Amino acid sequence: MLNLYGATRDELITLVVAQRTALADRDGRVAALEAEIAALHAAMAQLSAQIGELRAAAGAPSSGDDGTGSGPRGMPGLKPTQPPDRPPRERVRRAHSFVRRRAVPTARQVHALACCPDCGAPLAGGTVKRTREVIEVPVAPAIVTEHVYLERRCPDCRRRCVPPPELSGVVVGQSRLGIGLVSLIAVLREEARLPFATIQGLLETLYGLELSVGALVGAVGQVATRASPEVARIQASIRASPVVHADETGWREHGRNGYVWTISTPRARWFARGSRATAMLTAAIGEDFGGVLVSDFYGVYTSYAGRHQYCWAHLLRDIDALVTAHPQDAGVRGWADAVGALFARAQAVTGDASLRRVAAETLRTELAAVCAPYRPAAAVPGVAAVPGVAAPQRGLCQRITWHLGELLVFVADPAVPATNNAAERALRHLVVSRKISGGTRSAAGTAAKMTLASLFGTWRVQGRDPFAECQRLLAAPQA
Repeated sequence: MLNLYGATRDELITLVVAQRTALADRDGRVAALEAEIAALHAAMAQLSAQIGELRAAAGAPSSGDDGTGSGPRGMPGLKPTQPPDRPPRERVRRAHSFVRRRAVPTARQVHALACCPDCGAPLAGGTVKRTREVIEVPVAPAIVTEHVYLERRCPDCRRRCVPPPELSGVVVGQSRLGIGLVSLIAVLREEARLPFATIQGLLETLYGLELSVGALVGAVGQVATRASPEVARIQASIRASPVVHADETGWREHGRNGYVWTISTPRARWFARGSRATAMLTAAIGEDFGGVLVSDFYGVYTSYAGRHQYCWAHLLRDIDALVTAHPQDAGVRGWADAVGALFARAQAVTGDASLRRVAAETLRTELAAVCAPYRPAAAVPGVAAVPGVAAPQRGLCQRITWHLGELLVFVADPAVPATNNAAERALRHLVVSRKISGGTRSAAGTAAKMTLASLFGTWRVQGRDPFAECQRLLAAPQA
């Protein structure tokens, strides 16, 4: 190797000329490769358009369609005027039939004839011919127990003796409502989503109780107060989970707009109201969260620095909407089919961790290649935009490229789902409650609502009886 410090001038000139020649050859090869890449992108775009035309001619649906090839129409959840003809689905048989399950009899009434209807002879004995079960709910007035505390004087020391209240497990604090009644009010309010006026009418009709709305609000507040430590434990368990789902929806407080956040896992739900700022997400999952966050494409989540999986359901829904908006564009249809086919392959990946990582990297490269021809020229260094390529999918291609590292985490880690459907389901109960009530009227009401939503939502996904759990919570000694 030439010693540059001891080389002569002629040797240095020879070296420089050789390097210039090598660089010129390399620049030529790079230019040729760039031209080849551009040609491949153009061919890919042309093939996507041809695939879209062929599928359209064959009447095949696009990826994610419902079989009609039309995608979603109008508002999400709005059914079309003419539903498509579909073959009837086979009925799913339950493991147990609850329709004909017989309950344990609490009373028995025997029916028998005393005499023969033909000749009038007396009848006795008999065998069981058939039975019939009748279920009825008794309507009984509420039980009002008056606890009387007698004062007695000691005959020796003359001390006046009064027994302590000793109502732990019967009533909370100084309230006159027992824990069973408070639990019933909380279940009707949170689980059944009934307005306070409706609960007031039900209690009066069924039990003869005349309670004010303030008493009902106070009963719900009792449960929320006792549930605060339990909700803190729920949040701690969520923060320790390897995968969490996040989502948000609107919630009005005293007529002012705000947002409810949910952080959920398959076994827990946690809710809090605030703004849509990044601070809400940080406060919810904690700064030290080390798991995977699954979310939609809302801008707040882009600042999250940890492991992240974006929701494919939202992405495919936007792609279907794009296909619907451009029904005559075969290029859009072909590109949508290519992305849908790649997602189907990603879902089918199996194997150990190393194989999954290799598959994820391969699929990531393919997804980038599918989107590269449609991105702006400046967004792909060294690659020119394909002339004549339709631009409707350009925005979605840009989004996919921006979040390419967070779209296929579920391929490498089977514990991570590909969609954020868990958070959507977690919010559904609260959204229905919002549609009924329109929100809350005070900060205290909002805090109680979020606490009960976290508590009852967790009980719901764990399959626990909310009434029994509420009674247990109120009867437990307060720390």
